[in-house]
Amino acid sequence: MTRILIVDDSPTEIHVLKKILEKAGYDIAVAESGEEGVQQARNVVPDLILMDVVMPGLNGFQATRQLSNDPQTARIPVIMVTTKDQPTDKVWASRQGAKGYLVKPVKEKELLKSVRSQLSG
Repeated sequence: MTRILIVDDSPTEIHVLKKILEKAGYDIAVAESGEEGVQQARNVVPDLILMDVVMPGLNGFQATRQLSNDPQTARIPVIMVTTKDQPTDKVWASRQGAKGYLVKPVKEKELLKSVRSQLSG
């Protein structure tokens, strides 16, 4: 079963994303901070990571950069899922290694399309 790691400090956001993805047949792991996300990615080695940007401590850009620079996790695609919607945020996410970018609140169809695109690509 395809495993997706959700990294977000909002319990509500985790619940919404998890519900959509489990309904679509994905196995879900959760981390509530950037630090925990990096650790979980190394332990679980998910097929895909959904990463929030604005989190206390290690933010999503920093966590994505760490994952991209680590040979153990560099091949895991990261999709940023954030409220930050400026073009510069999207460019910066890409430079950190993110493969996709979704702006909250995420629509179910848009989320699933982006997830399937990264998993098949």
